[in-house]
Formats: sequence, structure tokens, C-alpha cells
Amino acid sequence: MKEKYAIISVYDKEGIIGFAKSLVELGYKIISSSGTYKLLKENSIDVIEVSSITNFPEILEGRVKTLHPLIHGGILYRNKEDHLKQVSEIDIPNIEIVVVNLYPFEQTVSSTQDLEKIVENIDIGGPTLVRAGAKNFERVLVVVDKNDYNLVIEKLKNGGNNREFRLILASKAFNYIASYDSIIASFFNSLTSSQFPSETGIPIRKVLDLRYGENPHQNASAYTIPLKSHSNSILTSSILWGKELSYNNILDADVALDMIREFSNENFCCIIKHNTPCGASIGNTLLEAYKNAFECDPISAFGGIIGFSKSVSKEVSEEVVKTFYEVIVAPDYDEEALEILKTKKNLRIIKVGNLILCSQDVEIRSVNGGILVQSKDLSSEDISKCSILTERKPTNDELRDLDFAWRVVKFVKSNAIVLVKNLMAIGIGGGQTSRVDAVKIAIQKAKERNFCLIGSVCASDAFFPFKDSVEILAKEGITAIVQPGGSVRDNESIEEANRNNVAMVFTGVRHFKH
Repeated sequence: MKEKYAIISVYDKEGIIGFAKSLVELGYKIISSSGTYKLLKENSIDVIEVSSITNFPEILEGRVKTLHPLIHGGILYRNKEDHLKQVSEIDIPNIEIVVVNLYPFEQTVSSTQDLEKIVENIDIGGPTLVRAGAKNFERVLVVVDKNDYNLVIEKLKNGGNNREFRLILASKAFNYIASYDSIIASFFNSLTSSQFPSETGIPIRKVLDLRYGENPHQNASAYTIPLKSHSNSILTSSILWGKELSYNNILDADVALDMIREFSNENFCCIIKHNTPCGASIGNTLLEAYKNAFECDPISAFGGIIGFSKSVSKEVSEEVVKTFYEVIVAPDYDEEALEILKTKKNLRIIKVGNLILCSQDVEIRSVNGGILVQSKDLSSEDISKCSILTERKPTNDELRDLDFAWRVVKFVKSNAIVLVKNLMAIGIGGGQTSRVDAVKIAIQKAKERNFCLIGSVCASDAFFPFKDSVEILAKEGITAIVQPGGSVRDNESIEEANRNNVAMVFTGVRHFKH
């Protein structure tokens, strides 16, 4: 019977010595190269150097080692008469196991900007070995995950090296290679400003198996995007307390994170419910910001997600625990604050660290049969420099509130209206099929809380298609409006604003959020 071989070529050598010893005990001869060969040899494992099989030295500083017909022929041959005849005639080794993990390209990109060093960590021989082994899964067992070493040995010992097991490992191997290649492609896209290439792979890595999706009958998992996940995100943040996050928790907490990034320089608090803010405020203190955000809509706040732009203090925590929340998101927490928050056993406490800008510059959404990809809405407009086409100009206080309202409205589901007074959202109308309904809901919400609308301001995420919204807002005492403009009836809205002595700012930028 022809001798059986395993080829081992690993960058991450954790666990490989014990694994190789077990393979030798099971009768496999080990083929290896470079660092792996040296390590196994130093640990008294009988190992054959690749060059001894190929009669060809490693060349080009190790760039070419395993790329040889005697190696790949030993992996790729099938149990067919003509294949077996060639293998015998050429004396090709019977390679039944391929054990490979790859150069650390992703880690190198994250640790250096030296392009030459990054390029040298693009593995060539390793992926070729893996693809060959996975392609020939009918005969070859391919191992790319060190966590599978013990399972593989167990299967080999107990007759479990069957077609089904090899197919599972082959699938894992192809996904491993696809992810590796897509990370490299993503990096090269960034070098060429190719944000939307005609063909690409999207690298994703599972970090969580979720209990369920939006509803209990839906399955769900959470994935990070390599090269993007090094910046803080909900999926890479520390969960200091509480049970695992749900699918909906993650979606809502992500909105909270984006909002506190937007207001990282202020004492800011937002409350998120169903992926849209139901309260937001800037305060002289973080406690004031929380109380004002809560006052916007206490009913909706129940069971919501809170975001804070600053470290949470004892005083803030004492106020927060008076209401049931699902999640709290903040850069950090005082020790006393944590102890108070932990009295709520179902509250997930998330520490996101520094509110650095998210490195993910695109958003991805699925549709039937495909995906949509768009650049992330990171536009930021200086309201004081935008066009004012009405007769009355906003006062300084109104400009301050308009700026705040405009920064909040882009996080509200469209159609979106935000009413603000003294850096506090007092009415939010979002997710409506008509803009005038969003206006009416925002006003209704404010009146339910007995807020005085006189002197408040309004932000609209898109233009007013008709003057009716402006008319309603003016009637309630709103004195300044910020909107993108661009409607064929803009003049009608401007005229209505002038009739009511309302200032109106046009940004020229729309912030739809579907």
C-alpha cells in the first residue's frame, strides 16, 4: 500500500506540534517547509522538507516553496486508473491531509502602513494548497482551523474520516480562502479609491450566533467586517453586564453609537426605540441631557436603548435605573455608576471606549436576490453658512437649535421631522408616508408633554413638497426651519414662511433614512 503523507504549512503554529505528533503516530509521513519544518524538527518530529520531495530549493526569499507538480499532483490526483498510473510512474507522494493557515495579512494591515511589508504578507502557496485539498475532498482532508486539530485526530482514530466530514472541512476551507482573498481585495480597493468595484468579495467574520432575528421564528448571526472592525462598534465593544444582545438590540444600539459619535464633544444623550430616536438633548451636564431626552417621549423610552456621549456618573445612573431600558451605550462608566446599573439584571451595559469615527465607509443592505451598497451618510453641514432665503434671518439661539435639530433629524426614519427648543428635542415625527403627517405627529408629541412650541425650531430631513407643513408649523409658533430645499414649490414654502415671520435655512443636502 502506498505510504500516506500529510503536508503541513502553517503561520500560526499554536497546537501544531501535538497535532503533527498524533499524525505520525497514525502512520502519516509529514512534509513541511521553512519555519514549520524547522519547528517540527526541533521538537523531534520526523519531517520531510518540501525540497527533498521536489529536488528544487526554496527560491525568491521563500516566495516559491510548495508550488510544484510533485506536491500538487500528490494532492490533486484522483483514484482513477490513468491518475494512479501517472502517480506511480512519476513517484508522486500520496498526500491525504493538507494542514495550512495563512500569512497574517489582516493583522499586518492593522499594524503598519508599510506597503512592501503588507504585500509580502499576501500568501500565495498556502491558498493554492488549501484550494487543491478542498477541491479533492473526495480523497483529501484539508484543515485550516487549529481548533479542529483534536476533532480531526479523533475522526482519524475512530474511522470518522468519511466523505461527509471531508466535505464539511472543504467547505470551511473554501470560505477561509474566500474571506482571505476578499480582505486583500478590500485593501487594494482602498488604495485605488475603488469604493464600488464591478466584482468583489465582502469579507465578513461571524462573532455571534444570536438567539433569533427580528422575531423568534427567524435565525440570525452577527458578523464583523475585517479591516473595518478595529474601530469601535457594538459588535466589538465590551458588554460589562447583562445577557447576550439580541438582533434588535444590536440594530438599536448601533444607532445610539452613531448618534453619540455625532455629539462626542457635548454632554449628549439619546434614547432609541425601534431603530429611531425618540428623545435627544444636549445639556449643561450629562444628567440634564438625560432628563431632557427622557422628557421628549417617556412612553416610547420604556424598553429603549440609551446612548451617552460621555462617561456615565453615579448621579446619571441613579436616574436611569428608575426606568426599564434594554441597553445602555457609553464610552465608559464610573465604578459607582456600574454598581447602580447592575441592580437592573436585564440591562445590557456596553462600553464602547473612545468615540473614534467609524472606519466603515459603506452600508450594506439585502434585497431579494442581491444587496444594495451605499456610502455612509457622514455629511455634516454648517447651518450658519447655509442659504437663508426668507426675509427674517435666524437668531443666534435659533441657529444653535437648528444645528442641533439638523444633526438629530438624519438619524430619524423618513419622513422625519424634529422639533427642538433649548437644545432639547420636544417632538419627533418619523417613519411616515407623508411629510405633513410627520409634522402633525411631532407637534402632537410635543403638546402631549405640555411643551411650549412658541419659539421652537424644526428640522426636516427632506424638502417640503407643499407649503402646508410650513403653515402648520407657523401656526403653532415655530419660528425657524431648516430643510434641504429642492422642491419645485420651494417659493411657496418661502412665501408662507415670510407671511408668518418664520426664518428658513436651506442646506442643499437631504438626509433620508429608510
